[in-house]
Amino acid sequence: MTASLGSLNITNSHEADPSVLHIWGGHPLQGQVKISGAKNAALVIMAGSLLCPEPCRLRNVPSLVDAIRMGQVLSALGVDLQWNGDVLDINARDITTSEAPYELVSQLRASFFAIGPILARLGEAHVPLPGGCAIGARPVDIHVRGLQALGANVYIEHGMVHASVPGRDRRLKGAKFYLDYPSVGATETLMMAATLADGETILDNVAQEPEVIDLANFCNALGARIRGAGTKTIVIEGVPRLHTADYPIIPDRIEAGTFLVAGAISRSDISLYPVISDHLTPVISKLKQTGAQIIAEGPDRLRVIGPDIIQATDIETLPYPGFPTDMQAQFMALLTVSNGDSLISETVFENRLRHVAELNRMGADIRVKGHTAIVRGVPTLTGAPVMATDLRASAALAIAALAAQGKTTIQGLQHLDRGYENLDLKLQQLGVRIKREPAPPESEANSTAIQSSQSALK
Repeated sequence: MTASLGSLNITNSHEADPSVLHIWGGHPLQGQVKISGAKNAALVIMAGSLLCPEPCRLRNVPSLVDAIRMGQVLSALGVDLQWNGDVLDINARDITTSEAPYELVSQLRASFFAIGPILARLGEAHVPLPGGCAIGARPVDIHVRGLQALGANVYIEHGMVHASVPGRDRRLKGAKFYLDYPSVGATETLMMAATLADGETILDNVAQEPEVIDLANFCNALGARIRGAGTKTIVIEGVPRLHTADYPIIPDRIEAGTFLVAGAISRSDISLYPVISDHLTPVISKLKQTGAQIIAEGPDRLRVIGPDIIQATDIETLPYPGFPTDMQAQFMALLTVSNGDSLISETVFENRLRHVAELNRMGADIRVKGHTAIVRGVPTLTGAPVMATDLRASAALAIAALAAQGKTTIQGLQHLDRGYENLDLKLQQLGVRIKREPAPPESEANSTAIQSSQSALK
């Protein structure tokens, strides 16, 4: 199966994107950039559409590889999808199977969240354990125990999660469940499952991310009865059936944060729209500590003015409303050229510091001790061939390249395309000298990588 969306083309494989991104740094940005719909909201809301037996329309859906993959998962389940720009029409009237395909779910962690709505709709679900970026263990035990609390029989065998609802009506039952950790995925999975359950469900210690609120608002637009999203307790009064809705996805706070950092590191003056400033509170706070000016130009527009001297600051990633782990790599890139030393503590994902080696290849001075990175600011970075290790690391390398002297070549663009819609084109519109082109022959690429590795060790 091959799917296409905009300029993206992917197949059901783990092959790396054969293209590379060249960025020539040292030039200020100017102008304005349009922020796309939130990736993490769009993916789970696409999964949530499985709850509804009537057609739904989603607006502001970003053109991303991950969105294509989620669409492939839905199509494999029998759902009809029609794309028209950033508008997606979904008809999940006929779900023809309760089993999600391994080759798709293994590439996209968010597709695992379909287990909740499939189980709620059909009374059974068979979904492979999820894949995605290799940034650390993200177990599904909270999902499993939550579904069991709602009355499902759940077991894992040969990499597949099997869930079924006993009884003649095959309907989940409302229950009270406490999440040991405020997992976004578990919160969303259980909220969707409880939407069609018999009775009231109370979920305690849940995730409070804006994407959770967006999912709740979408479900309520379908006729669900959910309250408390955005707080530590969500209450769901189950309903027997949902109806059609036309729903817009919120702007992507991580893309907005990425462009704010891009403006700061390049000492530029740029504007972003549309944004929801409240979703960016910890990011804006830390940017101000570095010396950047963040100005609200309107209800959904922000302006960033980069500082002449970037000040060091410490960061600790935490669940929302704390500093987002999805902005850690981008801020590390910013702090590599700051005045002073910074401590960055990653408390959410244990393997999310792999971009350190690539930033050091560009002349950064970063040491890692456990889950903490010590960043000693340097006067400038230098362009180098680098490899993206995950989605946000790819954005961090692009940001670092903006402040580097000379040309930076980024490989591993399959990560970038998963979460950023046309990042290269948006940077180009801001005045960045940037070019995406096919990668050189394998022998030449390997030679370049070896040479750069040897240089980094000198």
